[in-house]
Amino acid sequence: MTEEIDFILDSAEESMSGSIAHLEKEFLNIRAGKASPAMLGSVFVDYYGAATPLSQVSNINVPDARTITIQPYEKSMLQPIEKAIQVANIGFNPMNNGDVIIISVPPLTEERRRDLVKQAKSEAEDAKIGIRNVRKDANTDIKKLEKEGTSEDICKSAEDEVQNLTNSFIKKIEELLAAKEAEIMKV
Repeated sequence: MTEEIDFILDSAEESMSGSIAHLEKEFLNIRAGKASPAMLGSVFVDYYGAATPLSQVSNINVPDARTITIQPYEKSMLQPIEKAIQVANIGFNPMNNGDVIIISVPPLTEERRRDLVKQAKSEAEDAKIGIRNVRKDANTDIKKLEKEGTSEDICKSAEDEVQNLTNSFIKKIEELLAAKEAEIMKV
């Protein structure tokens, strides 16, 4: 195959891998009942006038499956961290004991689990759309090469290769979704 087609295939595969990585990151933000520091990934604290990720101003630990503790590097940050968690609207009620902030992660109700599964399915569908868009762009580029004189057979096999890539990445998304669904629904 020509270098141009190799480049199109490589960049398509890289973009599709990016979609998978993004999906995995989004799945980390969907809590499945067990406490995890990733649950606080969207929390930003006002640190001397700058919005700073919580993980950069404190130490976040998970002593057990239902508790998250946050130990600020500076004691003066206790109140701003507590406020930031409440403002982030992630459904947690932080408790401040003067040294650390303790968050009890409530068990998920059946209804909440179903909502989280819907959210996971929506994220998976977005990832599939991203992969299909990459396929469309790659096929458009291949068609341009065909018009510029690349042989029809080479272009057809390149399109088949793009479709094979698409199928394998969509299958990977389905596997990730099934695993996340099982994790969410497990009581």
